[in-house]
Amino acid sequence: MNRSQSDPDAAPESAPSGPQTAPIGKAGGARHAELDLEHFLPYRLSVLSNRVSSAIARVYSERFALSVTEWRVMAVLGRYPGLSANEVAQRTAMDKVAVSRAVARLIEAGRLERDTHDDDRRRSVLQLSLDGYKIYDEVAPMALAFEQRLLNGIEAPEREALFRLLDRLDELEMQAEAEMAATTR
Repeated sequence: MNRSQSDPDAAPESAPSGPQTAPIGKAGGARHAELDLEHFLPYRLSVLSNRVSSAIARVYSERFALSVTEWRVMAVLGRYPGLSANEVAQRTAMDKVAVSRAVARLIEAGRLERDTHDDDRRRSVLQLSLDGYKIYDEVAPMALAFEQRLLNGIEAPEREALFRLLDRLDELEMQAEAEMAATTR
């Protein structure tokens, strides 16, 4: 059964992608651009990311009272200790304010420690505390097990292709963002 047969709201398999026009709103026949969300990559990636993050978050939010943002901060610092809050925000592509708030909550809860950088005393760096590492050491294996269950239905060559495509999309997104910034100046 294809997607459109199993999901009555799904677009037909042969639906064109890109902007379409359709009568929308009370303007009586006015035509507006229509975004075909089922074929719009940013939307699809966002929805999938939110669903996967939420599934994993159910485990650590109940057990440790952590938000998704707090766990992401902890995950990055578990892998890369000694980053600044700005560097964490860059690595996660999360809003700096959201990261700053998460860092403050984690410090207050005793899960993170803030110190000054050895070479630059004006720069503060973050690392997990002992309590933070205890949580990290419990949640990281759960997250890896969830990922394994998720990927079990994908053969090894498909996984390799998936990660190559994700790497390529990452490169292309940065390039497109730079081009867009250059044209809006």
